[in-house]
Amino acid sequence: MPAPLRIGLAGLGTVGVGVIKIVQQHADMIAMRAGRPITITAVSARDATRDRGVDLSGFAWESDPVALARRDDVDVFVEVMGGHEGAAKDATEAALATGKDVVTANKALLAHYGQALADSAEAAGRTIRFEAAVAGGIPIIKALTEGLAGNAIRRVMGVMNGTCNYILTRMEDTGLPYDVVFEEARALGYLEADPNLDVGGIDASHKLSLLASIAFGTQVSFDAVEMEGIGAVSIDDIRRAGDMGYRIKLLGVAQMTGRGLEQRMTPCLVPCDSPLGQLSGGTNMVVVEGDAVGQIVLRGAGAGQGPTASAVMGDVIDLARGIRTPTFGVPAAHLTVPVAAHSAAPAAWYLRMRLVDKPGALAKIATKLGEAGVSINRMRQYGQSDGDAPVLIVTHKATRDDIQTALSSFKTTGVLAAEPVALRIEDV
Repeated sequence: MPAPLRIGLAGLGTVGVGVIKIVQQHADMIAMRAGRPITITAVSARDATRDRGVDLSGFAWESDPVALARRDDVDVFVEVMGGHEGAAKDATEAALATGKDVVTANKALLAHYGQALADSAEAAGRTIRFEAAVAGGIPIIKALTEGLAGNAIRRVMGVMNGTCNYILTRMEDTGLPYDVVFEEARALGYLEADPNLDVGGIDASHKLSLLASIAFGTQVSFDAVEMEGIGAVSIDDIRRAGDMGYRIKLLGVAQMTGRGLEQRMTPCLVPCDSPLGQLSGGTNMVVVEGDAVGQIVLRGAGAGQGPTASAVMGDVIDLARGIRTPTFGVPAAHLTVPVAAHSAAPAAWYLRMRLVDKPGALAKIATKLGEAGVSINRMRQYGQSDGDAPVLIVTHKATRDDIQTALSSFKTTGVLAAEPVALRIEDV
């Protein structure tokens, strides 16, 4: 059998330990599937004394991940430390400079520096694999770069942050408000150290920008993602969307249009009976639409030790087989600089507002909608609360600009008791 493929593993947190478990528990199976043994020769982490529940005695230890990346007895550098600056970036660059392939779970690193790293990798005849960086155990990168390579991709969309999906479905199931469920998620360890990475949509936007690059052959453009988190979604929104046959999801959508590349990660309403509408808990889902294949749906665990380590090892095994594809599906030099475009495609919208309880209040709102070119499809008025009248409107298809015009004009009516909420209803 050919010589082993030797891994240098940087990061011994949840994912790193999961990689060690797979390599140790399935060594014979992996060797048969890869056509050669896969071994871990050296590891790196901050604390060498910590008990991680796995046997590290057979591995060389490096306190500096850059030193690990430069070792002569490492063929593939596996980076599962996280963070887009500092050690992760320096070690990845060092690995490429010394002629090593890289496997990473670091979506932030690639979202910020993907083009430069892809250029470096391909100049050295190497590649960066990052299945684990997007949607955990769902093989969406492999699907786009291999299985769907014969398709012109029309749209990629999905729920890509399990924590947000947990919070929204937990609110729906229990009737608890956002703040309470947010604290539950924190206590369960579901939130990042900086919770805004999750609930602010940043983590999911990193992932969307990587998928958009592969799908549309563009340089990664994370800064162009239109981003809004779930902090403004109330239990009233969830209940009333449900009354109208919808569920609220933090939904990422990327599509190439005549105006340029649209990328948005925002709370949206989706039909309850759609695949995305039926997604619950911490599960992720990615939907891809291609010109030949039509629509396909991939669903699975978006995080966790096993799913993420599984994705890492899938990439490592491909490298052991000698499979090397360009980092983003086409040579880095051929990736185009995208023109950022904000969504102008008409869609139905959900509007929720509280109006002061006085005659003609609702008529003034309807007039302003009409003046902005927005027509009402459905409308419900709920019982008064503290002198306010909660009103829910679902519009016919309208552009975002028209909706913004209407919302701005509402402020001149004198009938708003609170800031209105507007959520796009996505056609899925």
